[in-house]
Amino acid sequence: MSRWAGLAWWAAALPLLPLVLPMAVRTRRTALRLAPAAGVCEGVAGAELAGEAFRLLLLGESTVAGVGASCLDFALAGRLALALSGRLQRPVAWRAVGENGITASEACARWLPLVADQDYDLVALVFGVNDTTHFSSSQRWLGALQQLIEHFRARGARVVCTAVPPLQHFTALPWLLRQLLGWRAALLDRQLSGLAVAQGAGYCEVSLEMQPQFLAIDGYHPSALGYQVWGEHLAQWLVQS
Repeated sequence: MSRWAGLAWWAAALPLLPLVLPMAVRTRRTALRLAPAAGVCEGVAGAELAGEAFRLLLLGESTVAGVGASCLDFALAGRLALALSGRLQRPVAWRAVGENGITASEACARWLPLVADQDYDLVALVFGVNDTTHFSSSQRWLGALQQLIEHFRARGARVVCTAVPPLQHFTALPWLLRQLLGWRAALLDRQLSGLAVAQGAGYCEVSLEMQPQFLAIDGYHPSALGYQVWGEHLAQWLVQS
């Protein structure tokens, strides 16, 4: 976010802290906690199709771990791979590396060494919610994403950054907290789109109408339907860009 946009957010947020902090503490204590999706973290979609498999890596937070879905086949990784295989008419070998609560800088430090010597055709970076709620600095947020983008592009992969989710629609959060975090998420998202353009990566914005049935029962993560719609939307954007 620009310096002035960040200052404007803090100027609005600081006077509201006596109201917002108790809300945040209570929400954290009482929120329904869903487990990550079951199953192995890799698979092949469209295995019956001819041709060499398209190699897909998803790296990110709880949505990559599939929280809100029963298994990864019905989460973002499986749904995106299936949608891509149908559009590309070739198998898609996917791998999902995600963790609930992780920030971009933590993922960069812990996971990049694990995948540093592996090659992929497409890498999707799915971050933003935890950097929003952890109040990550612009330097840490952008530095980690830049390092990830540069690494995978240097190895010949196409890299796409998915937009920071609109937290103002997360019904698990009280209204005031939703608005403040939604505003902050939008500021991080603006930074993300600028960085993606500067680094030669793709940026897929949220252009879907948010509907209640797209959220899981925790009011915070996507439902199986939400993951399906998201995966289809992202796949369509990828083949058209």
